[in-house]
Amino acid sequence: MPEQDSREPRTPVQHLEVTAEEAGQRLDNFVRRRLGDVPRSRVYRVIRKGEVRVNGRRAGPETRLKAQDRIRLPPVRVMPAAEPGRPAADLLARIRGAVIHEDARLLVLDKPAGVAVHGGSGVSSGVIEALRVLRPQESLELVHRLDRDTSGCLLVARDTATLRTLHALLREDGFEKRYLALLKGRWELGEKRIDVPLRTDTRVGGERTVRAHASGKPSTSRFRPVQFFGRVATLVEVTLDTGRTHQIRVHAAHAGHPVAGDAKYGDGTFNRELRALGLTRMFLHASSVSFTWPQGGEFSVNTPLPAELTAVLEKLAAGPRLKGYGSR
Repeated sequence: MPEQDSREPRTPVQHLEVTAEEAGQRLDNFVRRRLGDVPRSRVYRVIRKGEVRVNGRRAGPETRLKAQDRIRLPPVRVMPAAEPGRPAADLLARIRGAVIHEDARLLVLDKPAGVAVHGGSGVSSGVIEALRVLRPQESLELVHRLDRDTSGCLLVARDTATLRTLHALLREDGFEKRYLALLKGRWELGEKRIDVPLRTDTRVGGERTVRAHASGKPSTSRFRPVQFFGRVATLVEVTLDTGRTHQIRVHAAHAGHPVAGDAKYGDGTFNRELRALGLTRMFLHASSVSFTWPQGGEFSVNTPLPAELTAVLEKLAAGPRLKGYGSR
């Protein structure tokens, strides 16, 4: 049933047909563009409740649309004046300063840790909302996502054609995304490919929790040790072959080496001991993204470890003895 509050203005019922130019979009992105000022959280709510119909049927937010698909959008309350609007000035300043590359098709940001890529789940504004305020004349869309506590390379398309091209590359494994992560313990597995399906639809206490399970979606990560810190920790480079929610964090924990500072899937004792060395966030950084444009031409961008993470590595390398690890 549509939301019941007749005092607030609503959008009208809309019956739409997907054009050839719009084909390939995710349903959630299509709906958000059509509903304008409706908050993102409300868009996802009406999709999950089955109020948005694709060819007369329910569909998930990640559904890829095809040309001539028929879409029904229900009446939806528009954003009342009391709801969050413009991103805060400090967020705008941080995002303005995070842009490290710009060309006719793409923006690349070195996303700060602690900033969500979009609003929702208790966060009123994120990277994309800030960018749209800073660049109101552009049609900006996230190419991919990063966890709120992950820093590093984030790509934003500047037009719909670029977004479709890059989403097609993502579906066809045409992207190479590499991360740096500090893991608990000494990684003895060498260069290891972890091919473990992940269930991304589990909720614990209303919060999404991803878990390794045979019935999950195919998920593959490749881990390569970069630097050992005795038995305490290992810096690894992780290359993603798939891009599931929390994939690196769950695969690392599944291998017995959780990510340092990970409050959800990590080791509490290890996290507390690393906090004593100055680690105040999850040690996961999207270090590089590369791909080949279908029309030809290589694209590659990388970002260095943030200073606060480099400082933790320097303290580990200096040789402090942490409780429970004995001599190094």
